[in-house]
Amino acid sequence: MTTAPPAPAAGGGAVLRAVARAVPMPAGAGMARMLVERNARVYRRGWLLLVSGFVEPVFYLFSLGVGLGALVGDVDAGGVLVSYAMFVAPAMLASSAMNGAVYDSTFNVFFKLKYARLYDSVLATPLGPRDVAVGEIAWAQLRGGLYAVMFMVVMAASGLLRSWWALLALPAATLVGLAFAAVGMAATTWMRSWQDFDLLNLVVLPMFLFSATFFPLSTYPEGLQPVVRVLPLYHAVELVRGLCLGLPDVSMLGHVAYLLVLGTGGVVVAARRLDRLLLS
Repeated sequence: MTTAPPAPAAGGGAVLRAVARAVPMPAGAGMARMLVERNARVYRRGWLLLVSGFVEPVFYLFSLGVGLGALVGDVDAGGVLVSYAMFVAPAMLASSAMNGAVYDSTFNVFFKLKYARLYDSVLATPLGPRDVAVGEIAWAQLRGGLYAVMFMVVMAASGLLRSWWALLALPAATLVGLAFAAVGMAATTWMRSWQDFDLLNLVVLPMFLFSATFFPLSTYPEGLQPVVRVLPLYHAVELVRGLCLGLPDVSMLGHVAYLLVLGTGGVVVAARRLDRLLLS
């Protein structure tokens, strides 16, 4: 018997695989790229489902940024008056990167870990727990970055980009994806059942609403401002907003450092937890 060759992947799937091969990986993590390519192949016919997740921030942008913006007027963003839509759009860009990274590194990883038992099969190959952690985080980061690219296209088409500094918002969004993907996967290793994901929503939704996404930090009560400054999404929003508005500042280095530490710590914790769960 002969087996027919697999049908060519749809255009979106081919693009995903090409991007997956180009994903920069840490030194010594070449095996993890195989897991990234595996995930890209899974979505080769369902790529529309993959990219649909960026729609929610677009709804927020046009319903609040444009609709409510007509009532709010201009907003002070770092000493510069900009339209409310232009103020909200970078926050939605950062939120897009967060959404793509978080939901792929939590729900999808939990299903593979607890139900599909995919990683048990993966360990029968040369890949180890560290490769699984790096590969899944890289894939979630890639998904978050893809959402950010698509959202930036929407921003450009809507005339919401006012500086060439905005080009650096895409690498910044990739860093945002890394931070949230790593923390999301690390948290998933402690999840016991689907009910535990209610805690995820309890964290993500308030963080989305109260990270200076829709209003400047100065409008928050003084007692709440230190709490907002600790939130990861606040640092992501401030970094992306400053670049999109063309307002580079030394404080951006602090935001970058925060996200790098968060992402690095998440990778280390996720790798150690997977090593304990899969090899014990």
